[in-house]
Amino acid sequence: MPPWLTGTLTCLMILLFTLIGIGPMLIIGLIKAFIPVPAYQRACSRAVMWIAESWAESVKWAFNKMTPTAWDIRCDTPLNPQHSYLVVSNHQSWVDIPALLQAFNRKTPYFKFFLKKELIWVPFLGLAFWALDYPFMKRYSKAHLSRYPQDQGKDLKITREACEKFQHLPVTVVNFLEGTRFTRTKHRQQTSPFNNLLKPKSGGIAFVMAALGEQMRSLLDVTILYPEGKAPGFWGLLCGKVDRVVVDIRQVELSAALFAGDYSNDPVFRTEFQRWVNQLWEDKDRRLLALREERR
Repeated sequence: MPPWLTGTLTCLMILLFTLIGIGPMLIIGLIKAFIPVPAYQRACSRAVMWIAESWAESVKWAFNKMTPTAWDIRCDTPLNPQHSYLVVSNHQSWVDIPALLQAFNRKTPYFKFFLKKELIWVPFLGLAFWALDYPFMKRYSKAHLSRYPQDQGKDLKITREACEKFQHLPVTVVNFLEGTRFTRTKHRQQTSPFNNLLKPKSGGIAFVMAALGEQMRSLLDVTILYPEGKAPGFWGLLCGKVDRVVVDIRQVELSAALFAGDYSNDPVFRTEFQRWVNQLWEDKDRRLLALREERR
């Protein structure tokens, strides 16, 4: 089968699974919106989560049936769908998302990303994101805060309020610390001190950890590697042009001190937190090199 036909058929299969799942998800989302009773809302959240996990399993099945990609998943700790996790990962391609689905779906709670608040207005998807309890963030720039100092700390408050809905259900929160996909051009522009990573942004993860607090005591450090070299595009994955993807998962225990400080207003804590994140990234950089060496 020619690659373009494989890509087209795989894409149509994923679209079909999406159309099948989004209708019931939107209906349950509307019920959740109009019946503001906590017990009913938690039941709706579980139902929506089940639909999302079933959709992800269908997508995994489509990739496994239609493409030759080998998903090399390595994990040094047992995973439990009843536990909450904080996941950090390097980011190179849209293929990273299917890689995370392959690694975590139905092994941990369905994962959540922090989304820009404007995405809630995207037709259908915005309501689906809301039904899935995806946190919508409004982050303030330094320029904004210099003009409106009264907004200082509001981003953390919004994060905490968004995470309140996670207190009664287990959750997996995913954070790409680089904030954007890795390219050599961006790497040069940043003068990144890492060989294969961009500089990590520590503010987002600090806010998440402060908001979730005692609920999360361990972090899953994910390193994604494409052994062929250049990170593939999503169309390349659909067309069966990706031979192998390595997803290396390491558990990192979190010190209570990382949850206790005020990242926005305490410069000492901010420095220590940034040092911890940079050390995490140095370890990941070495891990990427070691994974590349395995192929030689």
